[in-house]
Amino acid sequence: MILRVTEVGYSDYREWHESFLTQSAGLDLNRCSMKEVYDKYGLEATTRDFIGHSMALYQTDEYINQKGAAKETVQRTRLYVNSMARYGKSPYIYPLYGLGELPQGFARLSAIYGGTYMLNTNIDEIEMEGGKVSGIKATMRERSEDSDGMKFSTKTKKILGDPSYFPGKVQVVGHLLKAICILTHPVANTDNSDSAQLIIPQSQVGRKNGRPCFEQSV
Repeated sequence: MILRVTEVGYSDYREWHESFLTQSAGLDLNRCSMKEVYDKYGLEATTRDFIGHSMALYQTDEYINQKGAAKETVQRTRLYVNSMARYGKSPYIYPLYGLGELPQGFARLSAIYGGTYMLNTNIDEIEMEGGKVSGIKATMRERSEDSDGMKFSTKTKKILGDPSYFPGKVQVVGHLLKAICILTHPVANTDNSDSAQLIIPQSQVGRKNGRPCFEQSV
């Protein structure tokens, strides 16, 4: 029997892929854990590490036993594979003029959907009502100005910001350690690539979190 598919939309493919796993393997991705998926196909530990950390980009192994997390893991893995097929040797893309292009791209996209950027603006107060955020008071002034600037306030139901904007309302739940290493040679076993991402799963270093490493030649 020969099956010929002429055209499949992304949403159709997603539904077909998930129904294929459900029907062929008897797995309900909305309810089962990723451990059940791994066990169903008899995947060894190193393969599970590769899928979970290198493809789905989880930092810990907590996702494995979470009920209903299988669907998200499959979606993450599919995104990785689709990106590989679309952009060539790597699923990642790097801005031509550096990382500064990322906030610029976000700003342009935000403007399309009605977002407004206000530079040189200080947040004076975050207003609260009933224990929930209700708005902000701020002052806008040019850097060269010595005046009081323009004060204004606005109402909102949600604020995204750095923890420094919310003193007394946040607590430290973890730390992120970063290091920059300057080498005189490419990283071993990377085929002398100009750039590479190395991910060391937590289970292989005896730590709570994995170790992602990014290599970039200059």
